[in-house]
Amino acid sequence: MNKDFTFTIKYNCLDENYQPSDNTRITTNFANLARGKSRKENLRKALKMINNSFNALAHWDNPKGERYSVELDIISVDMKIEGETHTFPTIEILKTNIVDHKTNKRIEGIVGNNFSSYVRDYDFSVLLSEHNKNQSTFSIPDNFGELHGKLFKYFVNSNAYKQHFNKPPVICLSVSDNKIYHQTENQHPVLGLEYQPNDTSLTEQYFKKMGLHVRYFMPPNSVAPLAFYFVGDLLNDYTSLELISTISTMETFQKIYRPEIYNANAVAGKAYQPNLKNQDHSLTQIVYDREERSKLSIKQGKFAEEHLIKPYQSVLEQWSANNSLNEPA
Repeated sequence: MNKDFTFTIKYNCLDENYQPSDNTRITTNFANLARGKSRKENLRKALKMINNSFNALAHWDNPKGERYSVELDIISVDMKIEGETHTFPTIEILKTNIVDHKTNKRIEGIVGNNFSSYVRDYDFSVLLSEHNKNQSTFSIPDNFGELHGKLFKYFVNSNAYKQHFNKPPVICLSVSDNKIYHQTENQHPVLGLEYQPNDTSLTEQYFKKMGLHVRYFMPPNSVAPLAFYFVGDLLNDYTSLELISTISTMETFQKIYRPEIYNANAVAGKAYQPNLKNQDHSLTQIVYDREERSKLSIKQGKFAEEHLIKPYQSVLEQWSANNSLNEPA
């Protein structure tokens, strides 16, 4: 029998008092910041950076640069397999909300932004690693990312998602350091200068299976392009303030843990290749443990293998075979 999956969505406010729960993926950007003795100071500074960036981009009718502030909710998605009593933590994303202090209105932002997934950890940190362990040349396993892509599309098409969110998600990631990005003639007033890569990547292919397209833009005041993964029409489906909420939030995280690229002292030119060994960059005053983050992604991939992939292998395979979804509407 083909079993169904249902989703539960939980909200947790990301402010200076945020503390990661036991179920939170601790490799997630904000969870990494919210640990150790500098926890509260890290969060306070990061949120201040987000607000400053937002006001710099939303500069119209904002002479003092303090009209807006951004509120962040951590959205944790748990999945339940039909007939089981327990749930499995699957996805963690961020939801932005904008406070307009001039009108005293709260404006809904974009859901997505940061993207964390246990199954993706399994795919990249366990499955891909094991597949290439004894091979002389790198290769990708058959059906790589198929299950994860179908689970994500199933979630975005679910009643749970539609009850909570009005628009499809936008995921914002850093650019790849093994590609060259060429500046185009296209320029958007909020997203900035558009770039096109010289080649596709495994990440692009993986997210395509999730029903997401990608475009690369370098926003005003930025020094490097960002990757925007989306459904539909990125430039017309979202308002300027919605887009700014994503840019200000995710570029702040990138400045903290990819300072070589996003806090570089030189702006990307017409042909740009990111360099993680770039010494000409500035550091934020925020403590971030990149080494720990990479180690924990392996740990969490193995958690997914132990608690979901192996015990429910036949259920997942049958469900995946019987669920061929189109891209989220």
